[in-house]
Amino acid sequence: MKIFHRILILFFLLSPLSLLAQAPADTVPTALGLRQCIEYALRNQPAVRQASIDEAINERDIHIGLAGWLPQVNSANSASHYFKGSPVNGGAAAATGSSGTTAADIRNISTIGVQATQTIYNNDVMLASRAARFSRQYYKQNTQSSQIDVVADVSKAFFDVLLSDKQLQIIREDIVRLQRSLKDAYARYQAGVVDKTDYKQATISLNNSIAQRKSTEEAYKSKLAYLKQVMGLTAEHELNLVYDSTRYEAETHADTMQVLDFSHRIEYQQLLSQKNLDQLNVNYYKYGFLPSLSANGAYNLAYFSSKLGDLYNTSYPQAYVGLTLNIPIFTGTRRLQNLAKARLQIDRTDLDLLNLRNSINTQYVQALAGYKSNYTNYQLLKQNVDLANDVYKVVSLQYREGIKTYLDVIVAQSDLRTAELNYFNALFQVLSAKIDLQKALGNLSPANL
Repeated sequence: MKIFHRILILFFLLSPLSLLAQAPADTVPTALGLRQCIEYALRNQPAVRQASIDEAINERDIHIGLAGWLPQVNSANSASHYFKGSPVNGGAAAATGSSGTTAADIRNISTIGVQATQTIYNNDVMLASRAARFSRQYYKQNTQSSQIDVVADVSKAFFDVLLSDKQLQIIREDIVRLQRSLKDAYARYQAGVVDKTDYKQATISLNNSIAQRKSTEEAYKSKLAYLKQVMGLTAEHELNLVYDSTRYEAETHADTMQVLDFSHRIEYQQLLSQKNLDQLNVNYYKYGFLPSLSANGAYNLAYFSSKLGDLYNTSYPQAYVGLTLNIPIFTGTRRLQNLAKARLQIDRTDLDLLNLRNSINTQYVQALAGYKSNYTNYQLLKQNVDLANDVYKVVSLQYREGIKTYLDVIVAQSDLRTAELNYFNALFQVLSAKIDLQKALGNLSPANL
């Protein structure tokens, strides 16, 4: 007995641990690249999880509808006591012959039985059978649509965070250059080479860069918070991003000669699935005049007695099988009105398809134009960085030799910082524009990561 008690206590102690082990939490790696961010979002983003739940709910609805094809078995049982009058029927007459009592003496009656029904043809169940494939397709496409949106949102938010990170790096490097320039300008002022205007201008430029660094740091935090949101990551989790700028530079190119195919867009596929479901509704009401046929059978035990204690002494079995044919003769034009409504719904879906094709074409033209302009801008600004860097080095050297004024140095530094900021802004803009172009073409999906 003591051993049993110890085993029982150990079971209760270990059972919570076993439950925790069965459902491990989705851990977040210490460093995430774009692919890892998207994969985490596809597992944890609430919109994607809700779409998966909707897909599972639809599957239950399909099984509920198809359950009508299976036999329906019920047991109907009753027991009654007549304190006035008696159940005069065939069963009571049978009891009269066996017990010697008259029908008027019977005060108690009970029936125990099993009934079964098997649908042979029914318009409702037929609709459930035909609609199962299209409804599965529709909800699967709905899940794919949510996944595509997550891929696009996470990718663009990721690039936005990287842009702020690059901006911070550039501003910090600029602050280092300005601090060095301020030191040189102040030393030249102390030596009496120049007046105090140079180092004051250097101080102004340094203060401006420090203020810009602070605003960029705060913008980085807000963009990182948004990235967590679209990933489905809670605020308390740390998110450290890793990336390779060289790799992203190599991925800026996109094929702009692709032909737009509406059937590649998931929204268009969803509307086609919806149209198929609408057509099934038309057929449902169109053939709603057909009768429904079902087989049925029952086995019952009837009990009769004048005394309550003798009720279940003798049973009188009954069994039968048969067919039930229900023919709708007149339904007050309900079927015809529903049929007209279902046909109007198809007409409306056709207009939705037309409107969607126009919208997709507009999205494609805008995305293609945006990508081409951003790609051209990126190529030109890439050259500006090298040019601005060379100019800054030459002007800085000439200033130390007394050839150039400090104003020339400030202008060169400003040009270099602007060129670097514009370059990385153009880089991540062209990457975002490429995402929009892929989405417009219908080529963006988790499978293409």
